[in-house]
Amino acid sequence: MLRGLDIRDMLIIDRLELEFQPGLNVLTGETGAGKSILLDALGFVLGWRGRAELVRPGAAQGEVTAVFDLPPGHAARAVLRDAGLPEADELILRRTNTPDGRKTAFVNDRRASGEVLRALSDVLVELHGQQDDRGLLNPRGHRALLDAFAGHDDLLQATRRAWRALGGAQRDLETAEAALAEVRAEEDFLRHAMAELDALDPQSGDEAALDQRRRLMQAAERIRDDIAKAHAALGYDAAEGLLGDALRWLEDVADRAEGRLDAPIAALGRALTELGEAEQGVADCLASLDFDPAELEAVEERLFAIRALARKHGVAPDALGELAAGLRGKLAALDGAADDIAALKKARAAAQASYDAAAAALSAARAEAAVRLDRGMAAELAPLKMERAVFATGLAAGPPGPDGAEAVTFTVATNPGAPAGPLNRIASGGELSRFLLALKVCLTRQATGLTMIFDEIDRGVGGATADAVGRRLAALAAGSQVLVVTHSPQVAARGGHHWRVTKRIAGEMTVSEVTPLAPGERIDEIARMLAGDTVTEEARAAAGALLAG
Repeated sequence: MLRGLDIRDMLIIDRLELEFQPGLNVLTGETGAGKSILLDALGFVLGWRGRAELVRPGAAQGEVTAVFDLPPGHAARAVLRDAGLPEADELILRRTNTPDGRKTAFVNDRRASGEVLRALSDVLVELHGQQDDRGLLNPRGHRALLDAFAGHDDLLQATRRAWRALGGAQRDLETAEAALAEVRAEEDFLRHAMAELDALDPQSGDEAALDQRRRLMQAAERIRDDIAKAHAALGYDAAEGLLGDALRWLEDVADRAEGRLDAPIAALGRALTELGEAEQGVADCLASLDFDPAELEAVEERLFAIRALARKHGVAPDALGELAAGLRGKLAALDGAADDIAALKKARAAAQASYDAAAAALSAARAEAAVRLDRGMAAELAPLKMERAVFATGLAAGPPGPDGAEAVTFTVATNPGAPAGPLNRIASGGELSRFLLALKVCLTRQATGLTMIFDEIDRGVGGATADAVGRRLAALAAGSQVLVVTHSPQVAARGGHHWRVTKRIAGEMTVSEVTPLAPGERIDEIARMLAGDTVTEEARAAAGALLAG
C-alpha cells in the first residue's frame, strides 16, 4: 500500500506531502490544477518513462519520495532480495532529477537502478486509464490475467514443469543424435584405424624395446669376434685352466709350506669363482648376439610400423594403446547408439505426452474460467449502462510453450450484431473506461493489498452511470487501495478519503497545492463539481445527498 508521497520542486509543485489511506482515495480539482502532475511524480519515482522536463524552473533538482507498507510475503520483497537491497516492513523509494536530466534513485537509502525501480513498480502499483497500453489493453498480458482470475496456479506450474522436462528430453535426444552423426561421419576411418591397431596390438614400452633390440643386432657383427676371443681367453683351455692348474699345484705342497700358501690358495679360489661368473656373462652375451637376419627384418618392420602409426595419429608411440581404447569406446558407442537413441525417443515421447496432458488440463481450466469471466463481465456491464455490449474471452490455438498452447484475447462488441474486436479499437472513450473498470473489478475480486490508480477512468460518463462507476470503484477498494483522479461528483462522493488539487500564483510562479478535505469541505468541493464556479445551496444539498447515498 502507498502510504505517503513527498514531492519537492517538480513541475509546478514546490513542496507537497501526501498521506494516503487504504480504501478509495479521490483527487479532484479543476482542469489544469495539477492532478496529472501527481501521477507524473509517482511514475517518476517508480521508474516509469514519462515527461523529460520535470524539475521546477529555478530549482537545483527535483525529488520525489514514495513510502509503501510491505506486509510479509509481498512480491516486492523478492525483488529486493534479488537486487541485494535491504528488506523491511517499510519500503522507501526516492529519486532525484537535475535540470540537465541526470536521475539518481535510492531504495531504502541504497543506490538503485531504474530497472530495479520498474521491477518494484510492477508489484506495487497498477495504473489504469484510457491509454492503458501496459495493462489490461495489452493482449500479450491477457493470458496471465485470465490465469490469475482462474486461480489455477497448480495447473500452470504443472505445465511449466512438464515443458521443462520435455525440453530436457528433447535436448538429450538432439545431443545424442548429433554425437551419433559426428561418429557416423568418421565411422569408416574409425573401423580402418581400429583394424590397424588391433593387427599391430602396440603395447606400452614396445618401441623402446624394439629399438634397443634392433641396435643390438645391428652392432652384433662388429663386436662378436672380440667377444668370442675374450670368451676363449677366459675358458678352460686358457685362463680358467691355468688358474686351475696353479691352484692344484699349490694345494699339493701347501702342507709343507707351513701355512704360507693359505692366503694365495684362498685368493685363487675366489679368482676362479669370479672368472667363472665373467665367463658365463660373456657366454650369455655371445648367445644373445646370435640372431637370424629374418628376426632383424621382423623387428625393424614392427618398429617402423609402430612409429608410422604414431605419426599418423599424432601421438607418442607409447600412447597408441590408449588411442586404441578410445577408438574402441567410440565404436562401442556407435554400435550401441541405436538402442540409446530409441530409449531417448521413448523418453521424449513420454515427456511430450505428459506435457500434452498438462497443457490440455490447463486449456480446459482456461475455457471454464473464460466462461466465468464473460459471465462476470456481463453482470458488471449492465449497471454501467452497457447491457447490450458483449465481452468475450477468446481462446485460440497457439504455439506450445511453458504457459500452455493457446493465446488469450479479450474482445468486445459494443452493440448486438456489431463485429467484435480488441478493446482499444472497438470501444469509444467512455465505453472503454467502463469496460476497463468492469474488467478490473472481475479480475481483482479476490485480490488484497493492491494499490490501483485510475486516471479519469470515468471520463465521458455521468448521472446514474457515473454513480455506478463510483460504486464499483468503492467495491474494488474494499480490502485494497485505490487512487482515482476524477471530474465526476458521483465518483468523488464514493471516496473514503478526498483531496482537492488547486493552483495559485506565488510571485511570478504557478504553484500546485493538494489539500485533504474535511467532511464539510467535501460538500463544497462536490457542490463545485456539480454547479461550476457559482456554488448554490441547491448544489450543496445535492452534494450532501450524494455523500449520504
